[in-house]
Amino acid sequence: MEQKHDTVIVLDFGAQYSQLIARRVRELGVYSQIVPFNTSAEEIKKIAPKGIIFSGGPASVSQEGSPRPDKEIFSLGIPVLGICYGLQVMSLVLGGHVTCPEKKEYGIANINILRESKLLKGVSDLSQVWMSHGDSVDKIPEGFVTVADTPNCPYTVVEDSKRSFYGVQFHPEVAHSLDGQKMLSNFVLDICNAKADWNMGNFINEAIESIRKEVGDGQVLCGLSGGVDSSVAAVLIHRAIGDKLVCVFVNNGMLRKNEAQNVLDLFGKHFNMRLQYADAEDAFLSALKGKTDPEDKRKTIGKLFVDTFYNEARKCGDITHLAQGTLYPDIVESKSPFGGPTSTIKSHHNVGGLPEDLKWKLLEPLKELFKDEVRELGRELGLPEELVDRHPFPGPGLGVRCIGEVTKERLDTLRDVDAIFIDEIRKAGLYHEIWQALADLLPVKSVGVQGDERTYREVCTLRAVTSQDAMTADWYHLPYDVMQRCASRICNEVKGVNRVLYDITSKPPATIEWE
Repeated sequence: MEQKHDTVIVLDFGAQYSQLIARRVRELGVYSQIVPFNTSAEEIKKIAPKGIIFSGGPASVSQEGSPRPDKEIFSLGIPVLGICYGLQVMSLVLGGHVTCPEKKEYGIANINILRESKLLKGVSDLSQVWMSHGDSVDKIPEGFVTVADTPNCPYTVVEDSKRSFYGVQFHPEVAHSLDGQKMLSNFVLDICNAKADWNMGNFINEAIESIRKEVGDGQVLCGLSGGVDSSVAAVLIHRAIGDKLVCVFVNNGMLRKNEAQNVLDLFGKHFNMRLQYADAEDAFLSALKGKTDPEDKRKTIGKLFVDTFYNEARKCGDITHLAQGTLYPDIVESKSPFGGPTSTIKSHHNVGGLPEDLKWKLLEPLKELFKDEVRELGRELGLPEELVDRHPFPGPGLGVRCIGEVTKERLDTLRDVDAIFIDEIRKAGLYHEIWQALADLLPVKSVGVQGDERTYREVCTLRAVTSQDAMTADWYHLPYDVMQRCASRICNEVKGVNRVLYDITSKPPATIEWE
């Protein structure tokens, strides 16, 4: 999409917080994008940003081959803020010196403000910040002055106000730095003079214009899963081009309770979309018969999904574009020197594995957005809250939560367990505190007493975790009364289960999903 907003770019030196910096800038109403550390000054000039933020990074600046920016960036006349490694590399490139002192600084510190600075306007003395560095600047470049220090770091905040170069040794983007967002606001809005005009209303209008221009007289195919990303993408594209969008919804038989009907009602009836529905439950169950190995199950579901989707697509007429719910983090990861391999089509839930000679052009209207922004966009577009705020759900669906062999009977049992669990955590007001909540049906039976009868039925396990990015996760401390209500309802209302467990394993050592 053609960018019409003031932009602040984040030069990515491999920091785990690069995306968080960009999100913090966007929270100020200013568009921010991440570019690799080796982006040339010429390329940056074409973007015409109002400001540049150098991210932190895992390397040591004294290490051979550690990342360096194009020195010409400092001749563009654009304000620069260096964060942690960003401060160190800026100092080094501009003639300062960096050392690896005996005393490192990790965790909370309090800054001692030595002089007034635009960057620290409104920040209280001894404000708490979050440190995480081994190297430290021990000589600042010519033209710089010290603005604040800590007992272990003499150059905690430095600046060259004439050239609008600023550096902080801590991480203002994290919540532990109590005035961090104020500092970023000072840099972005006051020092860079960026206009705060990045909002979802503007985004929708510009996206609609861009989609219409891109598609022209063509026709767009969208794989609709009922998840957040594909749903928001579909509604946005439909608002732009109406019936020139056709959605394919594949029911693999492993969806949650009533989900297939909910998707048909919402998108087919409420939004009046052209919807190609493939009820492939029998085909998937047949393909999975006798399979118990998790990877074998995933591959079977994935391959059959692609085959089914492609067969349905042939019925949709002359297709020119394939729509995907690709998000900004996916784009960043594929382009970053520190990210994974470039991937044009994401696997499984976004129609991964389509033929390499596919003639369709890709349409990715959400590729500028983070997940929280996609949720906000969904609300603006009128999608129901229970869909917009939905927890992550695996592409293979309940097939990887039905541990062992997948059968219609076991899936129906798991659907009922899952529905009760989600209902109870919503009733308790806990849904938004939890990153992901799930139920698994185990291939284990236990003896129980229900009524006056002895039973021998399957065991289910409930799992709820907190996480920032799913790379690591901690188990959610579900209140005992909520556990009790879940267990009581499941054993009373679900015929196939007589024992309920709660999984308290973190990631690592366990994964979030069991399979």
